[in-house]
Amino acid sequence: MTEKELLLASLREFRDAMVYKLDGLSNAELRMPMTPTGTNLLGLVKHLAGLEYGYLGDSFGRPAPERMSWMDDGSAWDGADMWVAPGESTDYIVGLYQRARTHADETIGALELDHVGTVAWWAEGRRETTLRQIVLRMIGETARHAGHADIVRELLDGSGGRHPGDPSFPADADASWWREYVARIRDSAHH
Repeated sequence: MTEKELLLASLREFRDAMVYKLDGLSNAELRMPMTPTGTNLLGLVKHLAGLEYGYLGDSFGRPAPERMSWMDDGSAWDGADMWVAPGESTDYIVGLYQRARTHADETIGALELDHVGTVAWWAEGRRETTLRQIVLRMIGETARHAGHADIVRELLDGSGGRHPGDPSFPADADASWWREYVARIRDSAHH
């Protein structure tokens, strides 16, 4: 595999983990703020869609082929990209993320990793970057938010893992297994 193929495979793994976290939940559960700062699953997907279009589109002269109202009106800078408004459907947000991913993959495929781009919202004098740096940044951003999604999903219904059959957990880990596991951790914390 080339370096570009390895980077893209890593990015896709975390993207897929992010989308997997949405499976089987209601619209209300997908939108429900589960932390004191309002973190919610669909908001994370919305946020990542904007990052994909921004970092791996706009920064390399390939603007998003669709408009996002929270970007156009600047409300993304006030957190509007981290939650889903009543008029924004789940299908729209998930579709937006899929389209942003495709657009980003096209940018990655069309350019060399040392191709120079400009991130307009970064500090003056630090805006110039390379495709390699931005792909690495998106891997980090996506992995970070997929981790947030892991915790939010766990808070919603107790499920864990990046994908079905995740080898990080026993295949037969049911509610009873998890209760015993958490009890061992609590016991250990008190010693």
